[in-house]
Amino acid sequence: MQPYHDLFAEISQCADALALCGDLTNLGKTREAEILAQDLRSCTIPVFGVLGNHDHESGQLQEVVHILQDAGMHFLENQTHELQGVGFAGVKGFGTRMLSAFGEGAIKRFVAEAVDETMRLENALRMIRSERRVVILHYSPITATLAGEAPELFPFLGSSRLAETIDRYEVNAVLHGHAHHGTYSGATARGIPVYNCAQHVVKENGRPYALIEI
Repeated sequence: MQPYHDLFAEISQCADALALCGDLTNLGKTREAEILAQDLRSCTIPVFGVLGNHDHESGQLQEVVHILQDAGMHFLENQTHELQGVGFAGVKGFGTRMLSAFGEGAIKRFVAEAVDETMRLENALRMIRSERRVVILHYSPITATLAGEAPELFPFLGSSRLAETIDRYEVNAVLHGHAHHGTYSGATARGIPVYNCAQHVVKENGRPYALIEI
C-alpha cells in the first residue's frame, strides 16, 4: 500500500477534518489496516469515514475497524459526529440504483442490502441537530459522478435511494468513493453537491484529495 504519512500531515495544515470514503484497505487484511493506522497518526485533525467493499474481502472487518479506531478514526456507520457546527453522518451504501425487490431470492437480498443502508443513513441524519450536514458514503447516490465508468457497472456503483434520503434532509455536501474512473462532481435532484473523492479521480486542486468548504 502507498504510505500516506506526508499526505495526511499536509491535509492537517489546510483542513479542519479528514473524510475517508471507504476502501481503507486493498483486501480487508489487518496488516493493511495497521499500515494505514500508522500513517493516520500523522493527522492532527479529526478523521471521519466509512467502510468500502474492499474492506469486507477477507472477513476481518471487525479487526480492521478496531485497528483504525485505535489510531483515532471515527466510523460513521453506527454514530454521528459534530465538528464546528457541522454534523457528519455516513454509511457504506450499496449499489442497486432503483432496482425493485422482485423475483429471485438473490435479487431480493441485493435490494434489501441497499434498503438497509439507506435506512441507516436516514436514522443518522434524523439525529443530527446541526444546521450544516455532511454525508460520507462509499457508493455514489447519483449517476453524474459515475460518468467515465462503464454504464453497465452503474447499478453496482451506487443507489438512487441514497439520494432521495439526502434530498429530504437538506444535506450541504456528499462525499463518496468507489467510482475510481468517475467524475469529480455532480448534484442531486435538489441541487445538493456530490463529490467523488475516489483516489484516482482528478480533483479541482490537482491533489489526490479534495478540499471542500462547507
